Amino acid sequence: MSEEAIADVIAAYGRAAAAALTLGFDAVEIHAAHGFLLDQFFWSETNRRRDRWGGALISERARFAAAVIHEVRTSVGHDLPVLARISQWKEQDYGARLASNPEELRAWLQPLVDAGVDCFHCSQRRWWEAQFDGSDLNLAGWVKKVTGKPTITVGSVGLDVDVMSFFNGAAATPTSLGAVEERLGRGEFDLIAVGRALLADPQWVLKVADARYQDLKPFNKSVTSVVW
Repeated sequence: MSEEAIADVIAAYGRAAAAALTLGFDAVEIHAAHGFLLDQFFWSETNRRRDRWGGALISERARFAAAVIHEVRTSVGHDLPVLARISQWKEQDYGARLASNPEELRAWLQPLVDAGVDCFHCSQRRWWEAQFDGSDLNLAGWVKKVTGKPTITVGSVGLDVDVMSFFNGAAATPTSLGAVEERLGRGEFDLIAVGRALLADPQWVLKVADARYQDLKPFNKSVTSVVW
């Protein structure tokens, strides 16, 4: 991307956020995960730039996303929550890691905090997996710990198969939510996001609230063919 193109994209994010505010939305979320545009700047495998938008350090490669978030924050003011969705994994590389330890995680995310992020939406393929050795904290848990910001955990919540296994033909069966509820209760993260389980069963929230786990519907390809 040229400098002109980068400037245009940054401005477009600001206009979009301002439009969301005008339309009455309660928050905006910036997608900076899964190998999409902002994440391509984070990742050293895709960001080989030698200008101010690149760099050997993750904090340097975070400048583009930080500029986007700053523009969004400027456009919506300080009352509208601004969230950022992040992930270590990429659609083209499930094993990719932007941060190998908590120090690198802090270096990656502090520029985004400084730019105005209120909450991080932390995507894992399997929410229950520990992010770093020596602790059972998942990505959302570690992000909350190093940034002090509220976090959302997401990734196969309520199902026994991760999303990419599903694309290889695996069916996903509903599971108990005891573990995620326990970790939410002890403050590891602040919110839980649910995707495929809701696509499979629009009554998922009501059934879970009533502890009717036996009535939850499984998730399979026939569901997505209808929804998508």
